[in-house]
Amino acid sequence: MKSEFALAFNEITERFGLPQDTVMETLEAAMISAYRRSTYASSAQNVEVKIDPETGQVRVYAEKEVVEQVENPSTEVTLKEALKFEPDAELGGVVMVESTPKNFGRVAAQTAKQVMLQRLREAEREAQYAEFIEREGDMVHGTVHSITPQAVTVGLLGRAEAILPRNQQIPGERFRVRDRIRVYVLEVRKSSRGPVIVVSRTHPAMLRRLLEMEVPEIHQGLVEIKAIAREAGKRAKVAVAALREGVDPVGACVGLRGVRIQSVVRDLNDEKIDVIEWNPDPATFIAKALSPARVAGVYLDEDLANGKTAMVVVPEDQLSLAIGRAGVNARLGAKLTGWRIDIKSLPESAVDSLALLASEPAFADIAEREAEVMPQVESVLVKKTENRPVTPEEYQTMRDFVDRVQQEVMSRRETIRQHKQEVLETIRATIPTTAYDIALVDIELSTRVLNLLTQADYKTAGQVMEQLELDEDKILSLPGIGPKAIQELREKLTAFEYPEAEVEAIVEEVVPAVEEEVVEVPEIVEEVVEPEPLEVSIEEPIEVEGEEEEKPEVEEAPEVLMPVEEIFETFVEELDTIVPTVEEEGEEEEIFSLDEERRRKRKKVSRVVEYDPDTGEMIVKRRRKRGEEDWEELDF
Repeated sequence: MKSEFALAFNEITERFGLPQDTVMETLEAAMISAYRRSTYASSAQNVEVKIDPETGQVRVYAEKEVVEQVENPSTEVTLKEALKFEPDAELGGVVMVESTPKNFGRVAAQTAKQVMLQRLREAEREAQYAEFIEREGDMVHGTVHSITPQAVTVGLLGRAEAILPRNQQIPGERFRVRDRIRVYVLEVRKSSRGPVIVVSRTHPAMLRRLLEMEVPEIHQGLVEIKAIAREAGKRAKVAVAALREGVDPVGACVGLRGVRIQSVVRDLNDEKIDVIEWNPDPATFIAKALSPARVAGVYLDEDLANGKTAMVVVPEDQLSLAIGRAGVNARLGAKLTGWRIDIKSLPESAVDSLALLASEPAFADIAEREAEVMPQVESVLVKKTENRPVTPEEYQTMRDFVDRVQQEVMSRRETIRQHKQEVLETIRATIPTTAYDIALVDIELSTRVLNLLTQADYKTAGQVMEQLELDEDKILSLPGIGPKAIQELREKLTAFEYPEAEVEAIVEEVVPAVEEEVVEVPEIVEEVVEPEPLEVSIEEPIEVEGEEEEKPEVEEAPEVLMPVEEIFETFVEELDTIVPTVEEEGEEEEIFSLDEERRRKRKKVSRVVEYDPDTGEMIVKRRRKRGEEDWEELDF
């Protein structure tokens, strides 16, 4: 038979929904706090508690110092007593000794209770947060607990409460206490009072989760949901595609006699749901997205500057159905496809096409080609305005005319767009690549011109240069920009030295000169020095690459015609023309150049080269002037 402790322990674990290890750790922490409160133990003293899970017996072990005579029983213990717990105990050492009090007292017991309840609440909150953060973006069942004008409190799984804000509720939906509802976990965040769980019933992902639950083909991966557009409480559109041949994606979602889709509709407060088949062709997909309206033609205009626009032509009797009540059908179609949709009736499109051919000289060739059809279309339009009957053949003639004209318009727009892109690429090839990284502030323009360009959303020099070459009138049309400002822009942008061009000039000028000098250096050294490597260092070693020649033997070397010091002074003078000057510590190294003006501006450094007979190496010394007359010699 289980003890009372075991029964109470199991009841706590079930009540709070926590694992036994967590409850045991909480109980041990509570007993440690009670011990410190009853014995006034310091927080620096190590205290451990061990609890028997079957009997509930508590044993407290405290860290104490081994002494000969005990003065403070809370922190000291005799050697004889310490040997009972640790055979290797010595005087002056520290051992863990059992210090279980006989009676904790009322204050200590109250402390243990408070600590345990607090720790259990914290553990329960952490467990709730860990559970629901994993379910964020998922759908759960809940029970309505309370209703306020601002939000509805929903109990989730009997362990936590969530908030359903008013803006996340389906318009027109009414709740009652104890109603069972499905909600979508929108957000889970921590707070001082536990996890805050925000749920929603208007999120498009909730419709996705409902379809996954009701349609086995979606759950099994035979049917994929491509896109969802939803206006909660009004209408929703779902685009589905089959991942296996022979599977009807729309039929699988609707179900036999609409059983599956009706179950989803009931969960969403009778929200209308249109299930359409996804198509990789944008024109076909847009036509289906506007269902239940019938579409006569779709004409796409994909412009990088103005975005993707689709002009949809529908029969006159389908215009209101294509737009929908308050434009909801057109809006959902645009959200579902990602295209901006412009819906026109067939007569309206015919009028626009006739006006285009009559007013635009660029379409004169099309007008000549359609000269026979245009009078027929005009007569059909006259009949429409006089409310006279129109035959199906006349409707078909008007539809074919609109289709030919719009196809030609779209084709010419695409040709013009490709030509502009080629011109733009040609212009960009003439502009330095780093110009697009240079801000207009660095060009030193006048404040007025800089402010006007910044307000027009020009940020870099490359953008302005590109626009000046592509279409100067666009910048000239800005308020406050005139011919003088355009001239100033061109002068400043042309005179500015861009980093890439400057670096290339320096490399072309310096690198060939360095290579010429490097080849001659080994010949000077090898005439007078034994075949040992010459080590020359000025603050930092500089590696000089060059082709090594065969070193002559020392016995065959000619006699030295001039002193060694003079030869190496000549060598250092030549080396100084190719080795960059190194400034004092803490300053950046200058890029060396053979330009006479730059060398003249460098910091002058006095160098002396001496030969060390002990090491057989040349030592370069630099002297820097510290005061008026004092010089300090530094060896390298």
